[in-house]
Amino acid sequence: MSKVKTTFFCQNCGAQYAKWQGQCNSCKEWNTIAEEIIQKQEKVAWKTESAPVNRASKPLRVNEIDSTQEVRMNTTDAELNRVLGGGLVPGSLTLLGGEPGIGKSTLLLQISLKLPYKTLYVSGEESQKQIKMRAERITDSSDNCYILTETKTQNIFKQIEAINPEIVIIDSIQTLHTDYIESTAGSISQIRETTAELIKFAKESNIPVILIGHITKDGNIAGPKILEHMVDTVLQFEGDRNHVYRILRSLKNRFGSTAEIGIYEMLGSGLREVSNPSEILISHKDEELSGTAIATTLEGMRPLMIEIQSLVSTAVYGTPQRSTTGYNAKRLNMILAVLEKRAGFRLGAKDVFLNVTGGISVDDPAIDLAVVAAILSSNEDIPVNKGFCFAGEVGLSGEIRPVNRVDQRIQEAEKLGFSTIFVSKYNKIALKNAGIKIELVTKIEDVASILFG
Repeated sequence: MSKVKTTFFCQNCGAQYAKWQGQCNSCKEWNTIAEEIIQKQEKVAWKTESAPVNRASKPLRVNEIDSTQEVRMNTTDAELNRVLGGGLVPGSLTLLGGEPGIGKSTLLLQISLKLPYKTLYVSGEESQKQIKMRAERITDSSDNCYILTETKTQNIFKQIEAINPEIVIIDSIQTLHTDYIESTAGSISQIRETTAELIKFAKESNIPVILIGHITKDGNIAGPKILEHMVDTVLQFEGDRNHVYRILRSLKNRFGSTAEIGIYEMLGSGLREVSNPSEILISHKDEELSGTAIATTLEGMRPLMIEIQSLVSTAVYGTPQRSTTGYNAKRLNMILAVLEKRAGFRLGAKDVFLNVTGGISVDDPAIDLAVVAAILSSNEDIPVNKGFCFAGEVGLSGEIRPVNRVDQRIQEAEKLGFSTIFVSKYNKIALKNAGIKIELVTKIEDVASILFG
């Protein structure tokens, strides 16, 4: 056995120090530096016998490297496939993070029960009986899913050799520990070492591994930042536990786009894939109400129709309030200034509240025109025609600027039965004979005159 080595790590950001100090120089937090044992004994490979090495032994010219596409593994979940870029890549390491109770374990257990591949689901947080109860609620049975409750990586690798699974799921990486590090499970050095062992296993065996990661109170994945650099894909599972909808986002993806999202609905029987999110993001009303407008936005390659709600009322406390949910507050202030200065609407002494329905946050500037329509509708107390929708960015001079991929937005609006879509006159529209009226506008005043006369 080699000599025991210790060092000091910041428990907040993972920075390493030779000796203890009160404040971390990297993240500026106080009293977060703790001593950890970093080496207990000599390391061995994850397999007892010598594992095949799947890497080139000599440098290759770029044009000599095989560029054929990896055959992806279908997860049977259309939303997860979309976010991953078409499915799981063999030998990849995927990290899934999210709030406690948001549904991370439910999502991966549900997928592992439906996979046509032999899957090993390793849980360090729940017993096999607890997982069995959840599995019975989600689906009837599965012959391909094996459940293991273990936290030591050496024991996990022994079971992997015995079962020989095609996919491995770890719930969660913060509960694992290895014999080669003597610090507690969840510490900086344990997370880094166990992840390194899993990466070595995945790359040498060509078996994909999916990890569940806890997050801190700041919303970051717990552990050192290097954890996110080590893995191939980082997914974020978002949503409010008071709402039934969950959004799966890709924060990092070495094998695909990071712009895609997947939407799920939380039910008693598990998570249901939402194939047409526009239907859940637009509320259905029997009568027309003022202060609402429909915007077309894009998340990755997916066009969405979302509902913008606004309430404009007289300020009773002197200083007007500006409050937003799901929309940038600074951008709202900019739009209100444009309406005041360029279009002549007196909103300086009024409270303005703005909400994007469905509990999602949107950064697409193409929803600016719908925000303007909703604010003016509430201010005038005149409802916007429910057959109208909007796609346009508002400039500081009050002009309606063109948006990207306008043809996709028009097609989505037409598919959902809207009669008219307002877009910038400067947009280059390639669609011919569209089944929806395209209203070309150049300034905010044009939109206001068409909507309210």
